[in-house]
Amino acid sequence: MKRLLLITLSAALLPVWAADEHAAGMPADKALALLTAGNERYVAHRETHPDASLERRAELTKGQHPYAVILGCADSRVPPELVFDAGLGDLFVIREAGNVVDDVVLGSVEYAVAHAGVKLVMVLGHENCGAVTAAVNHTKEGHITSIVKAIQPSVQSSKGQPGDAVHNCVLANARRVAGQIRNSHPLLSHAVESGGLKVVAADYDLATGKVTLLD
Repeated sequence: MKRLLLITLSAALLPVWAADEHAAGMPADKALALLTAGNERYVAHRETHPDASLERRAELTKGQHPYAVILGCADSRVPPELVFDAGLGDLFVIREAGNVVDDVVLGSVEYAVAHAGVKLVMVLGHENCGAVTAAVNHTKEGHITSIVKAIQPSVQSSKGQPGDAVHNCVLANARRVAGQIRNSHPLLSHAVESGGLKVVAADYDLATGKVTLLD
């Protein structure tokens, strides 16, 4: 009977714990630790699928307090909520082919930082990225040319490096986009300089599921 009571009380307290854990303004290092732990569970196929309860859904009707922004590629093989074993309201996800940045993306990041209190932004590239491959191959077909143009500086900066040209560009592009976010005036650069916002670049391995920090 005591054991049953303990389990019942633990279940009842879970939504309260989740609310505290995901309070607005979580420090960047703590948010990064949560992402790392979640990815380790994903790699080991020991996911806990947190924050997917009816209670969590009800809690989020009052507002959102995600602990990280993930700017990732639109590629169907890299869904951030799965990669980081996260749930409802945990991540503010922005997905663009090639994880490129423009004014719309920057405005979305600004919203997450200024209004949702996020202190960590991760730019997540991945191997075998189709958009980066198109940029390396200088593809000129349809609207993808705008994406190719956005990635071209990374193509040039990684050109001639040993190894796979596409993956080298993926890494260079993630780092460059992270830099664009850090230096975006006036809001994001100020948030970085004041010490409250951290922007990191990372790379996702399709085969292992592992996310590796590049900074």
